[in-house]
Amino acid sequence: MPLDFQAETLLAAQDVRIAFFDIDGVLTDGGVYFTEHGETLKRFSILDGYGLKLLRLAGITPAVITGRDSKPLRVRLEALGIQHVRYGTEDKLPAAQAMLEQLGFGWHQAAAIGDDWPDLPVLSRVGFAAAPANAHVEVRNAVSYVTRARGGEGAAREFCDLLLTACGQYRRLLDAARGPTQ
Repeated sequence: MPLDFQAETLLAAQDVRIAFFDIDGVLTDGGVYFTEHGETLKRFSILDGYGLKLLRLAGITPAVITGRDSKPLRVRLEALGIQHVRYGTEDKLPAAQAMLEQLGFGWHQAAAIGDDWPDLPVLSRVGFAAAPANAHVEVRNAVSYVTRARGGEGAAREFCDLLLTACGQYRRLLDAARGPTQ
């Protein structure tokens, strides 16, 4: 299915300079897997990860605020080059505020994607809010955009593609990925 974001959605997202991401239920499917030794395992989508890299190339800062902390999570975010992360943060609003102040952005320049009640304080403050298709109903009802994809299955990439389209960088980045034409 081609990208077909509505004009009013793109207008609402065009000034975004920072995008906040939740982890469980957004960048993962929301499941928590444990090995027999008690180690936590998480499944991440490569498409979602590449979307976060594309945001950086477009001048949008990807930031993560998550209530959990684990070695697999840290390894994944380091591999993606995500520099602005708050782990083990249940109260996400102060963490987001601190990041905005550190980077010199206002709430109107921020976007966020989350899937459950702990994400609502940030989602209600940002200039553009989104949720995965399988987010809790209260979250889906509180945001400007609900992705077609589910969390951990391309929802974050769809959100990134929307932001890239809104800021006018999608086509440039796609053309660069295709390489030189004959």
